Amino acid sequence: MRMNPVFREGVQIYLIEGHGFVAYCFLLLILGSLELLTLFLPSLDPQIWMGPANLFKVSSVAALILIVYFGLRVANQEFVPWRFLPLKRWLRQEGVSVSEVALAQVSLLFLHTLIFVLLSSPLLIWAGAIARASGVSIFATLFLLFFYSVTYGVWALVAVTLLEHRVENRQVSIRCLFISLVFLSALLHLPLNPIAFLLSYLGGQELAPLVLWGWKWSAPTVHFLFHFFILGSGLLTYRWALRREGYL
Repeated sequence: MRMNPVFREGVQIYLIEGHGFVAYCFLLLILGSLELLTLFLPSLDPQIWMGPANLFKVSSVAALILIVYFGLRVANQEFVPWRFLPLKRWLRQEGVSVSEVALAQVSLLFLHTLIFVLLSSPLLIWAGAIARASGVSIFATLFLLFFYSVTYGVWALVAVTLLEHRVENRQVSIRCLFISLVFLSALLHLPLNPIAFLLSYLGGQELAPLVLWGWKWSAPTVHFLFHFFILGSGLLTYRWALRREGYL
């Protein structure tokens, strides 16, 4: 992977030149500020450091939204987009294969998602300690944050491929897609919604199962099948987008 020029380009722009630090700083600033406000605004009582029981829940939901949002923006090449070489140049002038481009972009998505999760983990662990959350709950939350960010972030790669030269259009499209999926999942069946599922897990509450054609599907089963469908369809659409643009 170190020899992949597309991967090296992403690392150079976001990490070495530091253009990705804006997203990292905003994530820490917003999440940290929210945790402090949650702790200190309700009361000035000396016992406030016992923390409200819902501090970890609030922090986890905020981290979910922030990590997915900034993950979409990074994968969508919204920071200094003019610094990235067009796909056609990589494929037709630089001699990079389609598989190398796809592998590099997916690997960069994994890398940035991992960075976002690692950056937010000290704040979430701190919130979990105050709220007396179990270690299993904290670890599961970090895993879910990574899973959700990768699942939705794949669609940003689709937008980059289909709308490469229309930056504003692809910015709007991925935001609309994410918001639509969140709202529609809540309206159709609450366990499909990532926020509702995370809150129910942290609260120890069981969401209603889905009864379909005489079969009863538990909430976790339905939830993960739905998100694996989103992830799989995103990867297939990404491949179709490459084919549509004449890269395959």
